Amino acid sequence: MSTLRIGVIGAGNMGADHAKTLHRHVSGATVTLVADLDEGRAAGVAGALPGARATGDPYAVIADPEVDAVVVASHDSTHADLSIAAVRAGKPVLCEKPLAPTVDACLRVVREERRTGRPLISLGFMRRFDPAYVELREALTAGVCGAPLLLHCVSRGVSSAPGATDESSVTGSAIHEFDTVPWLLDSTVVEVSWHAPRSTSAATGLRDPHLMLLRTADGALTTVEVFLNATYGYDVRCEIVGERGTLALANPARLVADSVRTRSLGYPADWRPRFADAYRLELQAWTDAVASGGPPPLATAHDGLLAGAVAEAVIMSMKNGGRTIAVQVPEV
Repeated sequence: MSTLRIGVIGAGNMGADHAKTLHRHVSGATVTLVADLDEGRAAGVAGALPGARATGDPYAVIADPEVDAVVVASHDSTHADLSIAAVRAGKPVLCEKPLAPTVDACLRVVREERRTGRPLISLGFMRRFDPAYVELREALTAGVCGAPLLLHCVSRGVSSAPGATDESSVTGSAIHEFDTVPWLLDSTVVEVSWHAPRSTSAATGLRDPHLMLLRTADGALTTVEVFLNATYGYDVRCEIVGERGTLALANPARLVADSVRTRSLGYPADWRPRFADAYRLELQAWTDAVASGGPPPLATAHDGLLAGAVAEAVIMSMKNGGRTIAVQVPEV
């Protein structure tokens, strides 16, 4: 296959960015069709891509003979059904996280893929391709800090999205950590608890910030802070405390400003500038694998099920006063 013809479902922030990245920065790929329930928005994205068409029907993308593979970047609630439809059509799919909002829905997707006997589903946990996270993992694996004992993960944003809920902050934001921590430690999360301090005065109706504790099978303990309305910028941090030292992500700011006896570093307004390289590398790796017929080196549908099981346990703890909850992963 010389050029992989890709259909993008969802023309919001993520879908539009993926379509542009595929067109501008990914070799061997072309976007042929963009879908969104708001067909005008789909047309706006497609109009910037030579030869791309637009539709208001996401399932038309999956059925289209000029689409070889599908990117699902629509609302979280649609991920499972669209991924299953793509699998049934025999088309590889890169689904944005989460795989689905519930464990039951994740399980449906995993079982459908298993029936085909082919690894058709890749999941967009892009931190696995972020150069800083990759370097962090390599240093940990090389034993630079010794055996890991504690991880401290922080995810802060400027403001919460309209319609955000306490649950969606877990399934939409914290879920990145639920994949990153096992990936870094090579150890599954076995129990969790959820806690909240006094909430910010921002009128969001959310319990924000909140803190989660994750214990992995190797005995390491991870703190996960999610603060959607931190206001000062988008800020992601990760520190690993080991037996012989620590490892931490450096501030990724590209500019240092010195003025009037003050030094300052800039923060992006959202996650996209921070992880632009990760998305590009992820999309290129997926395109290369699909075009060659090999298994993509991305997170799998089963990884999505594992992260979903952790999210479900955290939400259960949230609803039960912060009680420690064992993570239950259903049999596939």
